[in-house]
Amino acid sequence: MNADQWPFDQPPNCAVISLRSIVFNGVPILHVSHDADDHGWQFLDGGDVVMEDAAVICLDEIVRLDQTIVEVADLPPGWSAWRAAKDAPWQRGPR
Repeated sequence: MNADQWPFDQPPNCAVISLRSIVFNGVPILHVSHDADDHGWQFLDGGDVVMEDAAVICLDEIVRLDQTIVEVADLPPGWSAWRAAKDAPWQRGPR
C-alpha cells in the first residue's frame, strides 16, 4: 500500500499498542480502539488485557498481520470496533 492509499489518521510508522499473542502467535485482532485523547490505536484480542502481554508495533506492521484492519481505519477517535471472529463483520460504537 503506497502513501496515497494509506487510510489511517496516523502515519504507517506510528507506534500502536497490541498484544504479544497477536504479534508473535497469530491470534486474531477482535477489538480495535481509537483513543480520543491522543488519537492512538490499540489492536487487541477482545479478552482481558494484562500489561505483561502488551506489545508496541508500527501501524503498518499491524496492517501486514491482518489486512482487514483497513476496514476500521475511519474509526473516529473515542470509538471502538469489535467482531466475534476474524472473518466476522466489524461492529462499531463510541466508548
